[in-house]
Amino acid sequence: MNGCFQIMITERETALKLLPPTNDGEPIAIGELLEYLRARKIENFDLKGLNAVVSTLKEQQVFSLIPKRISPINETLLIHISPDNMEAVARFYPPSTGGVRMDKEEIISNLQLKNIKYGIDEESIEKFLKRRQYCTDIVLAKGKPPVHGTDGRIEYFFNTDLNTRPKRNEDGSVDFFHLNTINHCKQGELLARMFPPDMGESGTNLLGETIKPREVKKVSLKYGKNITISEDRTELFSQVNGHVALVEDSVFVSDVFEVENVGPATGNIESEGSVLVNGNVQTGFSIRAKGNVHVHGVVEGASIIAGGDIIIDRGMNGMGKGKIQAGGCIITKFLENAVAYSENYVEANSILHSTVTAKTEVNVDGKKGFIMGGFVRAINKITCRTLGSTMGADTYVEVGVDPEIKARHQKLQEEMLSIQQSIQKTRPILTTAAQKMKKGEKLEDAQMRYIQSLAMETKKKQRRYAEAQAEFAGLEAILEHKENACICAKDAIYAGTKVTISEASLVVKNTLQYCRLVKDQGEVRVTAL
Repeated sequence: MNGCFQIMITERETALKLLPPTNDGEPIAIGELLEYLRARKIENFDLKGLNAVVSTLKEQQVFSLIPKRISPINETLLIHISPDNMEAVARFYPPSTGGVRMDKEEIISNLQLKNIKYGIDEESIEKFLKRRQYCTDIVLAKGKPPVHGTDGRIEYFFNTDLNTRPKRNEDGSVDFFHLNTINHCKQGELLARMFPPDMGESGTNLLGETIKPREVKKVSLKYGKNITISEDRTELFSQVNGHVALVEDSVFVSDVFEVENVGPATGNIESEGSVLVNGNVQTGFSIRAKGNVHVHGVVEGASIIAGGDIIIDRGMNGMGKGKIQAGGCIITKFLENAVAYSENYVEANSILHSTVTAKTEVNVDGKKGFIMGGFVRAINKITCRTLGSTMGADTYVEVGVDPEIKARHQKLQEEMLSIQQSIQKTRPILTTAAQKMKKGEKLEDAQMRYIQSLAMETKKKQRRYAEAQAEFAGLEAILEHKENACICAKDAIYAGTKVTISEASLVVKNTLQYCRLVKDQGEVRVTAL
């Protein structure tokens, strides 16, 4: 038990009975004792002496306070309500000599005076009445916390993250032929199952107010052609034998459109699914596919636009007219006099006089592994064996932050600062109004409407701030990662090569070997691999 104290009243004096703690109980807190005496207007006693006795108390003692009799003091309690209004903790103090003990109804009445309407623990009260413990925290009321639900989710029964990176052989060459690029499916096969969200259960605080569980994420099955959905709209099945892919959260099933060559015999090709070309794609023709495009032969001055990956086994000679654009990655043996754009990465054995852009990285690390002439850009990393040319071909390479992400990051930062300043301005008004209402002061109708409107607007701003903060944190991680952007050359970077990392630029004056270029303190620095 905790140490405690009791007022002793005789005909001649008022004194304190001081009891030390037992077992692992806490000693008497001098601050709590003085607050108790002050509240009962017991003053002009030997404070120094009392402090000395309390601090060294080992056994029960009686300390004389004042040489006169005071009126009896009844048993009392002090109630503390947690900031979230979910728990009420009481500390009881014993009655003085001649004082009256509290009963159950009086304790409950004290709780109700604190506006506690829900969660009063009568069992805890009865336990105290049977075995009274003083100067001890006792939980007398508890709110019911909300039960938070779970987000809805979708389980896919096919590989949604295909590994299309080519395998490297022991001799350093790259195997562009054996790639895991297609998810085959059969008619009637289960493709996806949706698990609806659990909405959770509302809680109640001590004031009787409802506490809603957090909002859960709802999901729905999105799909294209050749797919059947179950009656309860929770399962997707394939209607055909073909291949399945997940594109921007939608499930697509289609037959692979297969041709020998793309040229005069076929004309331009447009496909809702993937395209497989066993031969070549000739100059002047185009392929548009919502899925992947795989060409076993050579692509000439043609145009290929794919929603997924583009794979060219024997490479591309664009003849200054060829262009390929992929929503996924680009894997090709070589790129020459071509324009290539990838939403993911670009992998090639060599790049010659081409304009190449990748949203993640460009890897030219095969047996030849050279980038010569043209403009090559990646957000994260460019890796090659040799960069530039001894023949003086203009070669530009650039890595760094996506400007769209950087602009969005700055805009969110400004928006969050503005919201914070706005909330700080309104908080004193709402606090003052709340204090007035707590004291029982009535506000005029116009004032009340204004306060309610201000409170609703503040809640909206707080929700928007939380949303912006979450997005800002995600962009912060992306930007932090982009600060590590680099250019690696495993053999050499030739003089004349122009390098840009974020906003820092460098024209290589002398041939560099086995090096890594990074941005450091606003400049492009050369470091060892």
